[in-house]
Amino acid sequence: MNLKKIRELVKIGKDNGVDEIEYRTLFSRIRIVFKHAPLTIDRHKYIATSPISEENSTPAAKPQESDTKTSDTQKKYHEIRSPIVGTFYRAPSPGAPPFVKKGDRVKKGQVLCIVEAMKVMNEIESDTDGTIVDILVENGEPVEYNQVLFKIDTSS
Repeated sequence: MNLKKIRELVKIGKDNGVDEIEYRTLFSRIRIVFKHAPLTIDRHKYIATSPISEENSTPAAKPQESDTKTSDTQKKYHEIRSPIVGTFYRAPSPGAPPFVKKGDRVKKGQVLCIVEAMKVMNEIESDTDGTIVDILVENGEPVEYNQVLFKIDTSS
């Protein structure tokens, strides 16, 4: 086999996005494998979001209440997010009580839940003191990286 034929096969493979080419004759055989860059997917690119309209993008008018009172919807809570992709568990075992419930007071370093990834149980701990305001994931549900799991009121 000559070098010209090999170059021709390489050009055909690259031009057509082929992963592999095999060429055989009676006395020779050549196999060319093309290594492509690994496929990466931007996960955030495929998350469905609602379109931004003028009414959604303008700030809402402040309520007429006094400044000392704030409703739960306006209050900013500390969010505990999943550090990995996996399955969310509220308790250490199926029959055990959950680590925390809505309204529980938590301390920094206290275990809030478990996220199982590749058969490894990863304990997710609180990074602040406060009160659990909301648990956003149900037991046994899959969770994504950086998904909000808990909201904690740090002012109490």
